[in-house]
Order: sequence, then structure tokens, then C-alpha cells
Amino acid sequence: MTDERPERPEPNAQPELRASDADRDRVAEVLRDALAEGRLDMEEFDERLEAVYKARTYGELAPITRDLPGAGAAAATPVSFVKEPRPEGAVDWPARIGGEASSTWAAALFGGFGRKGRWTVGEKFTAFAMFGGGDIDLREARFASRDVVINCFTIMGGIQIKVPPELDVTVKGFGFMGGVDDRASGGGTPGSPRVVIRGFALMGGVGVDRKVTREERLRLKEERWQDKLERRTTHREALEGHRDRHADRHELRHARHEERRERQWERAEERRERRER
Repeated sequence: MTDERPERPEPNAQPELRASDADRDRVAEVLRDALAEGRLDMEEFDERLEAVYKARTYGELAPITRDLPGAGAAAATPVSFVKEPRPEGAVDWPARIGGEASSTWAAALFGGFGRKGRWTVGEKFTAFAMFGGGDIDLREARFASRDVVINCFTIMGGIQIKVPPELDVTVKGFGFMGGVDDRASGGGTPGSPRVVIRGFALMGGVGVDRKVTREERLRLKEERWQDKLERRTTHREALEGHRDRHADRHELRHARHEERRERQWERAEERRERRER
């Protein structure tokens, strides 16, 4: 893997623009890396971190990391706040990281629970199911932190977790007369939160599946339909062009046939006139 160091802010960046919680979290992450690498002592780290969460604009955030490299980088480059356009269908991760957790635990005892839709998962989330089941859907969820740990415990029950294909997920666990499915483990797109799912299953199961949202599924279906329509249109135009060329050739052959008949008639008339003389 290669380190992706933050790019230097462009000249057209507007320092008076208001910074978001995600922007402050990005700067705080660079400070934490600098503390771990020994570039900052604890006192400097505390001072700068306090300044980060007091900052309201990009202009106030930028100087805080001006003398620090990006995470893992060797050359000093400040964090960029330039908003680059996202490709269609890409997840806007910075907009989905940060905020207060709406749920940090769930339990099912001879019943069930569900966490779906637009909810905010806490930095640590614990789920328990005994003689019951639970559904945890992260496809439209927000994340209180960039690093999230989900602990799942099942006893003769089951917990099913749905994650988007773009999410960075690591699944770990142990099952006794049960199982923890780790096939969904894998990296995510740039900026994705890091979610660690830990499972323990006693005569039960913890499953993790990568699935797109309903809106994304409809968008992909619409793209396929549009592509199919374009292919049909291209085929129809090619077929009509073939028919037009066939009709043109038929008209040309007919015109040549009429021209030969006319020349034959003229020669016959000339021979008749010569005989009459």
C-alpha cells in the first residue's frame, strides 16, 4: 500500500469558509499521528487539539498542521480543505463521519432488534441476542468516529449486519457450535471509516454481508436500462441505415435497367429507320 499524503491547498481555497466537524476530525487525526511519531509532545498536542475544536473556518484550521507532515508522510505538507468533485454514485464519507451517537447498544431476548436507515453508530457498539435475532444496517448510517468497533454476542440466536461495498470492514470472531462469517472483510474507498466487527456465537451465528442501498440499486438499474436503450437505438439506426443503403442500391439498379432499355429502344429505332430508307 502507498501513503496518500494530503495535497497542499490550492490558491483558490477560501479560508473564510466555515469548517465542518469532518474537517476538524481530519486535522485531529493528523495531530494524533504526529503525537505517535514523536513530532509533538503531549502539551503541544493538547494545545493544538483544543485549537482544532475551537476553529470555525478553514483559515483557522490550516495553520495548525502547517509544520507537520500528513499521516505517515516524510515531507511537511498541510492538510488540504479543497473540495474535489465526487464521481456519480461515490460515497461522501466526510459528511457521514462525526456527530453524537444515536445508539451504542442493542439487545434481543426471545425477540428481535433492528438498527436501520439514517442512524449514527457509536464509536463502540455492542449487540446481544439470546433466543432471538437482530439486524444492523450500516448502508445509510453515520459514524460518530472514523474508527468504530461493533461487538456482537449471540447465544442460540443470530445477528445479521449489512455494510455498503465502499466501507472498510474487518470481521473477527469465534463460534462454538455456531459461526462468524468473515467473508465481507476488505478495504473501502478513500476516506471510509474503519469498522471492526467482533463476534462470538454460541450455537448461533453472526453474519456480515456487503449490499448496496435500494437507491444505489435503482440507480444502477437505471444505468443498465439506459445502456440497453442506447444499444437498441444504435442497432435500430444501423438497421435503418442498412435498409436505406439497400433501397438506394435497388433504385440505382432500376435506373440502370431503365437506361439500358431506353438505349436498346433507340438502337432498334435507328435500325428500323435505316431499313426503311
